[in-house]
Amino acid sequence: MWNEPYLESCCRSALHRLKLSGQAGRPAGVGDAPCLHRLEGMGLASSSGDDQRYTITTQGHARHRTEILKQPT
Repeated sequence: MWNEPYLESCCRSALHRLKLSGQAGRPAGVGDAPCLHRLEGMGLASSSGDDQRYTITTQGHARHRTEILKQPT
């Protein structure tokens, strides 16, 4: 049964870019900042207060694996 909130295509793209950015993360001032903020609200990303960069969370890695890579859980 599907029980995860729907990700718009722009947010799926932002999640993928976040995964590709690795430890460095994504800056808050980029064009996909609204999606990054939305992903943070869903627990898929986290932002550091000091340098205003978003990084992917463990939950974000799992969602990327199932939603972007289409791998089984």
